[in-house]
Amino acid sequence: MSSFTSPLVVEYLDEGKWRLSQSFEYRTKSGKVIRVPGGFTTDFASIPRIFWFILSPYGKWGKAAVVHDYLYFINKEYTRKQADDVFKEAMGVLGVNWLVKGIIYNATRWFGGGAWKKHRK
Repeated sequence: MSSFTSPLVVEYLDEGKWRLSQSFEYRTKSGKVIRVPGGFTTDFASIPRIFWFILSPYGKWGKAAVVHDYLYFINKEYTRKQADDVFKEAMGVLGVNWLVKGIIYNATRWFGGGAWKKHRK
């Protein structure tokens, strides 16, 4: 069963950036543990500012977004599709509404390619 196995503790840096004060873990439905190390920097969900009045980067999906950022930027074990699917799964664990989850997931699939390619080099 998928679950977050540790609390998310962050400190604000500046300009929408946050740093994990301690490591943070998520267990996927397949039982694999994704450990985001302390010191990792995130912006939570990379939602363009113009849309923040609809969806905040720090919404109910925030913990899932941190795991997703880690999979995109640091972890090399997952494909882009797998990382996006973990994001969707983790949003479900957090009880994100199916419509919101679908919007965020699809936006990530459509527009996340640039971030993925930038960090794969």
